[in-house]
Amino acid sequence: MAAGPRRDSRVFTVVVITLVCLGALPMLLIIALSSAPSIAIVATILAAIPVVPLVLCYLWLDRYEPEPRRLLLMGLLWGAFAATFGALVVQGIGGLFAGVSSNTSLALLAPVTEEASKGLFLLLLLWWRRAELDGILDGIVYAGMIGIGFAFTENILYLGAAYNGTDGLGPGGVAGLTQTFVWRCLFSPFAHPLFTAFTGIGVGIAVSTRNPVVRWVAPIVGYLCAVLAHALWNASTIWGNDGFIFAYFLIMVPAFAGLIWLGVWSRHSERRMLAAALDDAARRGLFPATDIGWVVDLRARRAARAYAKQTAGKPGEDAMRDYQQAAIELGFLHHRYLRGTAPKDYAVRGQDFLARINAIRPGIAFPGQVVPVR
Repeated sequence: MAAGPRRDSRVFTVVVITLVCLGALPMLLIIALSSAPSIAIVATILAAIPVVPLVLCYLWLDRYEPEPRRLLLMGLLWGAFAATFGALVVQGIGGLFAGVSSNTSLALLAPVTEEASKGLFLLLLLWWRRAELDGILDGIVYAGMIGIGFAFTENILYLGAAYNGTDGLGPGGVAGLTQTFVWRCLFSPFAHPLFTAFTGIGVGIAVSTRNPVVRWVAPIVGYLCAVLAHALWNASTIWGNDGFIFAYFLIMVPAFAGLIWLGVWSRHSERRMLAAALDDAARRGLFPATDIGWVVDLRARRAARAYAKQTAGKPGEDAMRDYQQAAIELGFLHHRYLRGTAPKDYAVRGQDFLARINAIRPGIAFPGQVVPVR
């Protein structure tokens, strides 16, 4: 039997949804008032073009232990509304009362405030939904969703300003809109996900280390790296086209390639870790050793679901998917238990996963096995 919703999970959901709604109302108003309605619609469509490919890339990285889609959506909405509005408010206060120049705001204030507003979602996860974070890859995935959402809303505003000619960077009209679309939506849609990934990596290290000092320091260092990367990127636009091109090809592209390598490496590491954890669980009598391959290997997972659908229809496929997901969650939780970094409620969570596994297993069969009589 599945455990009931935890109090900390409910608090997290309420806090995040409240802040997203509080940010969404003014941000939608700002977007509506920043340009003519027709241009706002065009800007929204253009800003949405890189969103789907980027989201699919992060979902691909997240295949071994898929994060709850609800949490990923909340991260996307947080970036689009709560983070953007929070950053705008702080930057506005800085410009109004602190006399910050436009260049200083761009190169210093914006990176500090924007990475803080985006990283706050990761800290809320770390505080209230720590059990959902299993390591660096999870941090990268959540950071990516936040960054994608933030860039989407920011790009709408930039595209509208480019068309109106109020950005001070181009001729305005269709030419200005096209130029901004090419640079922001086609050449550098990964910028915000990349910046926030540093904070995500820090959070991922925090949940996977046994060192209490590293647990506290890693998110702070990750945030500072995010601010530094963001500041270098923004400052390059002040230096003109040469500075932007230098930053793009010598800093941003290598950094993004490094992030891709880290994500792929982490995914392969998760496969080895999941296999080892389930093997140990099998030796303890917690999980059938014969099922490990059908959980660890992605192709085998798909083959098992296809076989279940062929033999038992959609209900059989759903049962197989639920069984595999429970086994994956058990494997990751058991790995954290073996490392000494399990969440405080690991025993309750573990019993929940085992109950789901034991309830579903008698009614499913993998390819080559006898299909149970229903």
